[in-house]
Amino acid sequence: MTTVLVCDDAPLAREAVRRAVASVPGVERVSAAGSGEEVLARYPMERPSVVLMDVRMPGMGGVEATRRLVAEHPGAVVVMLTMGEDIEGVAAAVSVGARGYMVKDASREETATILSLAATPQAPRTGNVVPLPVRPMAGGPALSGREVEVLEGMSRGKSNAQIGRELYLSEDTVKTHARRMFRKMGAADRAQAVALGFRWGLLS
Repeated sequence: MTTVLVCDDAPLAREAVRRAVASVPGVERVSAAGSGEEVLARYPMERPSVVLMDVRMPGMGGVEATRRLVAEHPGAVVVMLTMGEDIEGVAAAVSVGARGYMVKDASREETATILSLAATPQAPRTGNVVPLPVRPMAGGPALSGREVEVLEGMSRGKSNAQIGRELYLSEDTVKTHARRMFRKMGAADRAQAVALGFRWGLLS
């Protein structure tokens, strides 16, 4: 059975997520915390299967709380909570030990799948955004193979120069592919392009 600790500084959002998680079959217990500091204090006693941690919170913040929790308890499983695809915040959290992220308005089915994947002992920890399920959208643009490769590099936090070295392209060529990709996607910047890439199923 799965036990979950939900951490969010906003009471209404915290309760909404808690109720959504509690409705998932197989979840035995759901508790709630209002800060990263509270999670660090309660985790040793409760030992939840999964901690759902808000990315943006006053005080310690979700990224720092995740870093400290995983450092003190290497077996801790943390999934970040976000209102949208906060790629920079999630990537920072994943780099210090989080398994991935879940949007706060995720459906019951999405929540169940994410909790199941996150709590799996062999679930990977990587230095990039873990491809836990997000809500796919139909009608995404048709990107070229190179444009998809550039987008994948961006999703891993790589610079244009680093992407170029991986793909054996000049940095200027990578920038050209990126500009075309942004135009096709209607994206203003890298973070928005990566968020849309996950939504449209261009990234996995």
